[in-house]
Amino acid sequence: MSIFVILQEAHNKGFLSVGVAAYFPYSSIISVVSPMKKMFRVGVLSQQGGFSLIELLIVMVILGLLASLVGPKMFGKLGMAKQKTAKTQIEMLMAGCDAFRLDTGKYPSSQEGLEALVTNSGSDKWKGPYLSKGLPKDPWDNPYNYQNPGEHGEIDISSYGADGQQGGEGEDADIGSWE
Repeated sequence: MSIFVILQEAHNKGFLSVGVAAYFPYSSIISVVSPMKKMFRVGVLSQQGGFSLIELLIVMVILGLLASLVGPKMFGKLGMAKQKTAKTQIEMLMAGCDAFRLDTGKYPSSQEGLEALVTNSGSDKWKGPYLSKGLPKDPWDNPYNYQNPGEHGEIDISSYGADGQQGGEGEDADIGSWE
């Protein structure tokens, strides 16, 4: 029964000419204050005040099941994202090596390594740094491998993947500038 029906019945019986309905939050009683400032009870609201423990547990179980289905798919994408980041960083390092070569006439030696892109090793032609944010590590926090001369090209830049060791499959696979 709605509050309006209750108030209408109170008005029809002469209890209420013009009044104000008030809800008291700590009780389930709706009271009406009449113009004569007398308060009387009009009706009782529903006694149900929230969710039961069983309802909350069911919701938590459903959320847990959904998380167990979605979680592994998201972690698989994390590994692929790290591999794409490594490929992008290797391309950036290759561009830095190309700029180094344009200025000095040669790629950095294996002894100089990629560090020659951020610090001058004594060359008068060096106009770097060739990397704006310094020398990055691969997404697995390992240094990139640099070879001059390379096995697959003039120079090779590679990451050994998640395991940090040569070879491997999936996330552990090597990522190189020749790919």
